[in-house]
Amino acid sequence: MGGLLSSRLFFLHFCSLNKFITMKRTGLILLFVCMMNAITAQNPFLAPYPTPHGTVPFDRIKLEHYQPALMEGIRQQNAEIEAIVANPEAPTFENTIEAYEASGELLNRVSGVFGNLMSAETSDEMQALARELMPILTEHSNNIILNERLFKRIKAVYDQREKLTLNAEQRQLLKDVFEGFADNGANLQGTEREKFRELSNRLSLLTLKFSDNLLKATNSYQLLITDPEQLKGLPETAIEAARESAQKKGLEGWRFTLDYPSYVPFMEYAEDRDLRCQLYTAYASRATTGETDNRDIVKQLVNTRMELALLLGYPDFVSYKLTQRMARTATAVNELLNQLLEAYKPTALEEVKRVEALARQEQGDAFTLMPYDWSYYAHKLKDATYQLNDEMLRPYFQLEKVIDGVFGLATRLYGITFKARPDIPVYHPEVKAYEVLDRNGEFLAVLYADFHPREGKRSGAWMTEYKGQWREKNGENSRPHVSLVTNFSRSTAGKPALLTFDEVETLLHEFGHCLHGIFANTTYRTLSGTNVYWDFVELPSQIMENWATEKEFLHTFARHYQTGELIPDELVDRIIASANFNAGYLCLRQLSFGMLDMAWYTRTTPFEGDVKAYETEAWKPTQLLPTVDEACMSAQFSHIFTGGYAGGYYSYKWAEVLDADAFALFKEKGIFNTEVADGFRQNILSKGGTEDPMTLYIRFRGQKPSIEALLKRTGVK
Repeated sequence: MGGLLSSRLFFLHFCSLNKFITMKRTGLILLFVCMMNAITAQNPFLAPYPTPHGTVPFDRIKLEHYQPALMEGIRQQNAEIEAIVANPEAPTFENTIEAYEASGELLNRVSGVFGNLMSAETSDEMQALARELMPILTEHSNNIILNERLFKRIKAVYDQREKLTLNAEQRQLLKDVFEGFADNGANLQGTEREKFRELSNRLSLLTLKFSDNLLKATNSYQLLITDPEQLKGLPETAIEAARESAQKKGLEGWRFTLDYPSYVPFMEYAEDRDLRCQLYTAYASRATTGETDNRDIVKQLVNTRMELALLLGYPDFVSYKLTQRMARTATAVNELLNQLLEAYKPTALEEVKRVEALARQEQGDAFTLMPYDWSYYAHKLKDATYQLNDEMLRPYFQLEKVIDGVFGLATRLYGITFKARPDIPVYHPEVKAYEVLDRNGEFLAVLYADFHPREGKRSGAWMTEYKGQWREKNGENSRPHVSLVTNFSRSTAGKPALLTFDEVETLLHEFGHCLHGIFANTTYRTLSGTNVYWDFVELPSQIMENWATEKEFLHTFARHYQTGELIPDELVDRIIASANFNAGYLCLRQLSFGMLDMAWYTRTTPFEGDVKAYETEAWKPTQLLPTVDEACMSAQFSHIFTGGYAGGYYSYKWAEVLDADAFALFKEKGIFNTEVADGFRQNILSKGGTEDPMTLYIRFRGQKPSIEALLKRTGVK
């Protein structure tokens, strides 16, 4: 990093003296050309990618390449913006809106790789670089948004929109660009503009610090067990994985961590209640102590976002965010949350009573069911009721076979196929790259698949992209490169990677997001794929989960990893019968997160109180179990503090209404009906954000969605 960066800074300083050294002007120009050629030759970002489909050359990228490439990207976009504002011609859609949309290609490319790897394959050095670069990137973004000459041209085009001959996608782009500037400070003047810069820069640093703290807090914990008696109840798969985890660290015994594949089985099966309490407390109190304490950052994030919304003329941050959401108003969001709370809480209370009754049969009538008991006794009740648990199903869900099944579902519905491409570079040896081909054999996309936890990888599961889709000026359809990232159970020395049923559903969910990216077919990249309203983006993902409980689908891939035996019908019947097990409890859990989000972001005065106490009060209507004093969800709630769900976590439930209603059409016509699938592809998956999402939904479904399909699916009605 030092050499390239130092050379560039030296050159810029040298150029500032150029006007005083006219006799050597030609020599300096030649020096500049030589130096830039050298930088380009060494930095893979600064030249066309010599890879299949122009994929990212991960094998050539080093940490020192990011900063010079990002700085060059900033320079190029600044030049592109200057060309727009200096254009002597009157502002038009083509010379202003389309020109702005096309700007920043290099910067987007480099920042996309850097940002994605910050989540999937980071390091202390990379996080330090991010802290250095974030203010620079934020300042660059602010310089564009607050460029008065640029906004004047954009507004001039927007003001004459009714007179322009634009198609639906062009009208949407014009609306999005104008509102994107207006809602990000372009209308501010004087000191207010500088205040916006200050607040946005503060937000960028706070979100980065929040993520860093959470990752460090998660990775710093381990539960090391050396007494085999303390492993009672745990399945062999969990014990093997814990043994191998300890061995990798040079430790004796069994090592359990806060990663999902380690944490969840322990909470479900470990008989030792004290250890369950210990592990749960560690998980629920992440980022609440010492150097990684996020609670003060939560306050700062909430107050900064509130201040930003007020500065822009909104009553609160939720109102600001909902301008680009289907829900539109906080009233509509609260109505949905309360409607679901009223419908599901009686069911949830009954579910808790049943789990508690089972626990008291074992522990006595004085036993108090705590959060660290829930998974353990809920799984016991499920096993007793349906004779079904994760360990019975795991042998039929070998990761490779599940992937074949999920890919096969896409083939059956949409005619697309997936071809492994080991010649495409990847960012970690565990990552696998696929070429996706349409039913006619044409290239559709590149798909990266990254399934297992690592220390440099944040928890959870997500879809992202390294390159979006758009249409070039010459008409060429530039296809996307998307990535599916999870933290699934690993293989062990004795077994391949065997998934839980929840992990199968997670894979379907994230794959649905991938299909949204893969099928993108728009003109403009900022309207392509998953660039849609946040409460619409979960429809393509959540609808895919419905196939997990369909016998016809499970029979396409679920075979015992040792015998090859197809999953027995009786097991599938139990899966289907148990699909709504504790549906009320799970609904209230999601509602609690939505209500917490709304409580934080509908504030109109600064928050200076106790984060834990505020959280407890905010989601009180949804709480079904006693709380653990050390637990604090807000300190680790990445979705609403560092992700895109701030003021929008309700989106999951909003989209659940949509996906239940949409899948009802598949159930009516057939779960593999290609006509329905084609309608979903053409009207939802390929359209991105080119039109209002409700317009797209009605075009597919023929009607507006209602809550009835969701209530019916979950057995509440």
